[in-house]
Amino acid sequence: MSELIKHECGIALIRLKKPLQYYQQKYGTALYGFNKLFLLMEKQHNRGQDGAGIGCVKLGMDKGKAYMFRERVLDDNSLSELFKRQLKHFDKLIRAGDIIPEYAPTVKEHFDFGGEVLMGHLRYGTSGKFNESSCHPYFRKSNWPTRNLMVLGNFNMTNTAELNQILISRGQHPIFDTDTQTVLEEIGFHLDEQHQNLYRRHRDEGMPGEQIPDAIGRELDMVEVLRRASQVWDGGYVIAGLVGSGEAFVMRDPQGIRPCFWFEDDEVIAFASERVPLMTVFEKDKDDIRELEPGRVMTIKANLEVKAERFAPEKPVLPCSFERIYFSRGNDPDIYQERMALGRALMPQLLSAIDHDLEHAVFSFIPNTAETAFYGMLDGLRINRRREVRDAILEAQKKGPLTPEEVDALILRGWPRSEKIAHKDIKLRTFISQEKGRSKMVSHIYDITYGVVTEKDSLVVLDDSIVRGTTLRDSIIKILSRTKAKRIVVASTAPQIRYPDCYGIDMSELGKFIAFQAAVELLRRRGMTGVIDETFRKCREEIQKPSKDQKNLVKAIYAPFSDEEISAQISEMLRPHDIPWHGELRIVFQTIGALHQCLPGHGGDWYFTGDYPTPGGTAIANRAFIDYYENRNGRSYDR
Repeated sequence: MSELIKHECGIALIRLKKPLQYYQQKYGTALYGFNKLFLLMEKQHNRGQDGAGIGCVKLGMDKGKAYMFRERVLDDNSLSELFKRQLKHFDKLIRAGDIIPEYAPTVKEHFDFGGEVLMGHLRYGTSGKFNESSCHPYFRKSNWPTRNLMVLGNFNMTNTAELNQILISRGQHPIFDTDTQTVLEEIGFHLDEQHQNLYRRHRDEGMPGEQIPDAIGRELDMVEVLRRASQVWDGGYVIAGLVGSGEAFVMRDPQGIRPCFWFEDDEVIAFASERVPLMTVFEKDKDDIRELEPGRVMTIKANLEVKAERFAPEKPVLPCSFERIYFSRGNDPDIYQERMALGRALMPQLLSAIDHDLEHAVFSFIPNTAETAFYGMLDGLRINRRREVRDAILEAQKKGPLTPEEVDALILRGWPRSEKIAHKDIKLRTFISQEKGRSKMVSHIYDITYGVVTEKDSLVVLDDSIVRGTTLRDSIIKILSRTKAKRIVVASTAPQIRYPDCYGIDMSELGKFIAFQAAVELLRRRGMTGVIDETFRKCREEIQKPSKDQKNLVKAIYAPFSDEEISAQISEMLRPHDIPWHGELRIVFQTIGALHQCLPGHGGDWYFTGDYPTPGGTAIANRAFIDYYENRNGRSYDR
C-alpha cells in the first residue's frame, strides 16, 4: 500500500491442556506455551507495532501465591522488547537458583509467565490516548479469583460515551480513557453480580468459606456474563479474557466484522486473529483451523470444559473486506487467491485506460503488499491476450496457411510486459522540521528502475488502495514521472474509499479522503455547493435521533456523480504540477460488484458504500461530515 494505514490489532490466546512437565519432557522446555505465544504474536506483527502486552493465569496455585500476571511495553520494537525482558528475568532466576529449567514446577512457581493460560496483544492506537497504560491487556484486580478479570481485544466501539453513561447511571465513577476500559468495566460489573449471587447462595447453604471460591469458579457462567455485557455494545470486536479462576474466553461480534480463528488438539487450544499464524506456529493444515463464528463465545474452564455458545442474536454477517485486500497476511491460501482475483478483475478497466495498446504498455506494482494482486492482474491480461491471439490465428487461417514467422508475429506482438519499476527504500528518517523540507525528503521514499519505459509507453502500476492520495501525489507519481512515460495509470484493487471506518481501522476523518475531496470539488465547480450546506444542516438534525433511526446522509455528496467522474477528478487532483513531466495521469478503481465477486463471504464494504453494519457506524458517518464542515480534526468516535 502506498500509504500506511494503522488498523486492527492482533490477538493470541493459548490454553495448555497438559502439565508443564509434559512439555518439558516432550519438547525440552517448560516454556512451551510462552514460546508459542511469542511466535504467534510475531507472525501477526503486521497487525500492530505501537505496543504489545501479555497476560497469564497459573492454575492451582497455593493460597498466598500470585497466580495472575501482566506485562506491557510501549516501544518501537515492543514485541521483541517485551519477550526479551521476560527471558532476561528467566535467566536471572536460573542463576539465582530459583529455577531449575529441567524441573517444570520451579518454572511455574517462580516465572511469571510459566502458566497454563496465556494471551497476548499487538496494538495500533486507533482511539483514546496512547501510552503504556493504554496497551492491552487491561486488568481488573480483586482478592477473589473469580472477580479478577483481564481483557484484550481487536475492536472499536462506536458508542463509548453511551457505555460510560451506563456505568455512571449505576453509580460508578468511570475514568474516561478508552473503549477498552469501558468494556472491561461492563464485563466486570456483570461478573461481580454473578459472583455475589453465587457467593451468597453457597454461604447461606453453609458451605465452608475456603471451598466457596472453587465452587464459584466451577459454576460461573461467563456466557451469561458476556451476553448481558454485550447487549449495549455497538462495534466490531474480537475480545479475549482471562478470569483469575483459570477460565478463558474469546468472543466475536455478531456480524463478524473482526476476524478470529482457533484450533484444538490433544495438547493445546489456541486462538489468533489470522489463520496462517496458527498453521505455521503449530504446524497445522488449513482444515485443522476453524473460524470462530460471529456472535459466539468460546469458554474454557479450569477443568478444560470447552463450550461454544451464542451470546447475541443472529445478524447479517459482514466481515471486513479490508482484511482480505490488505491487512491480513497474504500467505493465507484463501486470501492469496482472493488478491489474485482482485488483480484479474481490473483487467477490463486497465485495457481501456491504455486504449488497448499492449505493445506500448509496461505493468508494475507499488511494493510490497500489492504484489499478489499484480500477479493476478498479469494472469488476467495474459489469458485475455492468448484468446485474442487464438482468434487472430483462426481468422488468418481462413485465408490460407500461416508461415512460422506470421505465427510468431501474432503471438509475440502485444504480449503483456511486466517490470519491477517502483522500489521502496528502507524507512526514511529525517530530522528536518520545516514542512517544505520534510516533503522533499519524503518524496524519496520510492525509487525507480531506469531505462525500461519509453516515452511511447503507458506505465501501469497497481496499488492496494488509495485513501488520502498524498503519498501518490507527493512521492510515487513524481518518481514514476522520471520514466517519461506517455501515460501513468495507477490502479487500485479497492474501490473508492468514501466513508469513515469506526470499527478499528484508522480511516476516520472524512475530509482527508481523496474521493470525498474530489466529490466536493466537483460540487463547487458545478455550482452545487448548496448540496454541501444542505447536507450539513440535515446531518445536524439527524444526529439528534437515536443511532438506530439514523440514515447515512453523507451519500448526498456523491449522488450527483458517476464513479468515473469522481475518478477523473481524483486523477486531476493527484497530478503533481511542480514536475517537468507532461504526460497523462489516470486513476482506476475496482468496482463494488467486482469486489464482492472476488471476496465471497467478506461483504463488509461500508467504507466504499456507506452501508454500515451497525447503527453506530451510520451515526459516526453523519458526525464525521459535521466535523468536516466545522473544520474540526480528529476521530468523530472519540467525542
